[in-house]
Amino acid sequence: MGSARNITPPWGGDSRLGDRVLNWVKKTLSSRKETLGSETIIHDFYIVDPLEVFAPGGALSGFTGGELGAPVFFMKPEDLPQAAKDLQVKIKAADAYLIVSPEYNHSIPPALSSIMGHFGGSNYKCKPSGIVTYSPSPFAGMRAAVAIQIMCHELGCLPVSKLCGIPNVSDIFEMDGTPKDPENRLLKQLPELLTQLEWMAVAMANQREKTGSF
Repeated sequence: MGSARNITPPWGGDSRLGDRVLNWVKKTLSSRKETLGSETIIHDFYIVDPLEVFAPGGALSGFTGGELGAPVFFMKPEDLPQAAKDLQVKIKAADAYLIVSPEYNHSIPPALSSIMGHFGGSNYKCKPSGIVTYSPSPFAGMRAAVAIQIMCHELGCLPVSKLCGIPNVSDIFEMDGTPKDPENRLLKQLPELLTQLEWMAVAMANQREKTGSF
């Protein structure tokens, strides 16, 4: 999750608009079951939320913070808190990454770049990523999506070509992520993205198993 916002703006609205999108993504992943060749694809996922990892007692609190004061790969393992080690294990064990993010100042939210930047590229490499962006406006966070693609390339989790952009979020989703109009054509974006992500995740996992990573 790319947003660490946790305050209702003076003009009203959600404290974090992206929770609607994140809930929709979680429901989609939980209910999705696909066949790819001889493989049956289901999703076992873990949410990395900046409101949790940077909070007191969180995996990236105490020794570091959102300002990226102490990247995990700059630290000796014995100096890391167990929660940070556990988060690194989860990130490294993942077969793919699905990023849900708004755009801040037409670019990557600092919370997102900080979370991902705390862990070196060796944790992400030779795996695919997918990008879901959103906004309260008609632009759907697409400028951030382009910037996030570049960051993911550098980290080694190569983004699939299909993007999912959700504009005017509160018009499309209820608070729990239920679409207000199940026939809205914008909802087709995520399944199309996941089809690409699943194909790449299986292909890259098979190759890592055969040859390891570089």
